[in-house]
Amino acid sequence: MPAPKPGSTDAYSLILDAIDGGTFRPGDRLVESELAERFAVSRTPIREALQRLETQSLLAREGRSLIVASLDHNQTAELYAVRGELEGLAARLAARHATTEEVRVLREMVEADDALIDQPQALSRSNRRFHKQVHLASHNRYLVQQLDLVYRSMALMATTSLAAEGRGEIAQAEHARIVSMIEARDEEGASEALRAHISVAFVTRLKQVAEGLEGEG
Repeated sequence: MPAPKPGSTDAYSLILDAIDGGTFRPGDRLVESELAERFAVSRTPIREALQRLETQSLLAREGRSLIVASLDHNQTAELYAVRGELEGLAARLAARHATTEEVRVLREMVEADDALIDQPQALSRSNRRFHKQVHLASHNRYLVQQLDLVYRSMALMATTSLAAEGRGEIAQAEHARIVSMIEARDEEGASEALRAHISVAFVTRLKQVAEGLEGEG
């Protein structure tokens, strides 16, 4: 497959970042001409970027329009299953390979994020940075690449589980335990702590969805 043209790559990154940052939410319609004007890019690279995002299932067809895709129950369950396994492996490898400096950064991240417990959107952004740091501390580029793909799909979820009442404080405690296991070089403990953290996040998200459905009745 030929490499994307520079303009196409730039347009792709711009749209992807907008989805990832919540500017474009699941169900939002993306119009080629509007995107070209918004990002000051010609329509050809925008069109190529949209085709690429559709191929990656980040966009879906609704009639003749392209919309930001959303995840159904089965897709969400599948994503969390893969995420739990990969994140657990990242924590295991981080416990084995993380430098003293990397562990210090993780600890400082947790401490700084305690101030964001009542700010779910800000905490969600910090949460992603924390997990990315764990991924990098694994010192395995291929694992980091796969986790980047997983987190790209996570952007298709309309809400963050950290918005659930009490979840921020619990998540922070879970993060602190993950760092403690990595710092102790406890590979199994680090893996289990991170897998448990993902499991609780999934349960929280399922409850959020159920409550939303009840509200629609």
